[in-house]
Amino acid sequence: MENFNNNIISGECIELLNGVTAPFADLIFADPPFNIGYKYDKYKDNVKSDKYVAWTEDWMAACINALKPDGSFYIAIGDDYAAHVRLIGEKLGLTLRNWIIWHYTFGQQTKAKFARAHTHIFYFVKNKDSFTFNDTAVRVLSDRQKIYKDKRANPAGKLPDDVWNEFPRICGTFEERQGWHPCQMPESILARIIRASSNPGDLVLDPFSGSGTTPVTAAKLERRYSGIDISEEYVKETRKRLQLVQNNPIEGENSNKWAEHAINELKWLYHENKISTEQLTDEPYLLGLFTEKFNIRMKESFHSYTAEEIRKKLRSLRKSGKLGPLQNRVKSKN
Repeated sequence: MENFNNNIISGECIELLNGVTAPFADLIFADPPFNIGYKYDKYKDNVKSDKYVAWTEDWMAACINALKPDGSFYIAIGDDYAAHVRLIGEKLGLTLRNWIIWHYTFGQQTKAKFARAHTHIFYFVKNKDSFTFNDTAVRVLSDRQKIYKDKRANPAGKLPDDVWNEFPRICGTFEERQGWHPCQMPESILARIIRASSNPGDLVLDPFSGSGTTPVTAAKLERRYSGIDISEEYVKETRKRLQLVQNNPIEGENSNKWAEHAINELKWLYHENKISTEQLTDEPYLLGLFTEKFNIRMKESFHSYTAEEIRKKLRSLRKSGKLGPLQNRVKSKN
């Protein structure tokens, strides 16, 4: 049997995962081909609908075979087959916890219908009564905190809604973009999913590893990873991408307080909370809340960050163009 622990494997996920004799994955994230004509290395993304639906049930069943009894299973899919995935999940005994809509800018422009600017993300669990969900790890500042400065607000913030509009698509000009793959999820989305539905040391599986975003983000968040892809080229490039992550210094083991992991975490939190650098500079109350939340996210670090360190780093990232614009920002009401 293949060694799935911290490994990227070249092969067909149905065959590989059906060969598993004992479940090993704590969390699975799948972003399969949408059957809409993308040009992949080894896969034809344009097959007859009935064949695609049957294949979808086959790979979902294979994933369930590899998922631990208390594991979680997230699936990203487009409009054309979202309903099929929902019904297949029910047929295979999964429990749906959320039907998430990822709404983004830079959607596909159209001439004769409304522009498509979203992707569906299904959040299933294998056991409806036993699963991992780390709510404190993904809470964001609420409007009561950000806008109204209401001291009665839950100091831990609120759980994100099931419409995620904080994360832009990865466009060709983005620093995060891997030029060797046609379709790439943002690390920030995977960070939210991995943080919520797994713990450090857990194993995160992606049966369609593609550009490698899932294993890379899992490694950054101190999880084990497993990726499968039928393209030998994508596997090779993902291994290179992982090597860069693994070569990053461990937080606290050098004089640079802002290691790569901390910078990524800061950018993710900034976009999730939708508070501009100007607001954080002008409103010490918000900066204090933001700092507390950041240090909660960085609790495994040997360094506790001050509000002034965070403010300066955010402004530096903004000036260098590495922070990116806020999506659907909520403006302060003074």
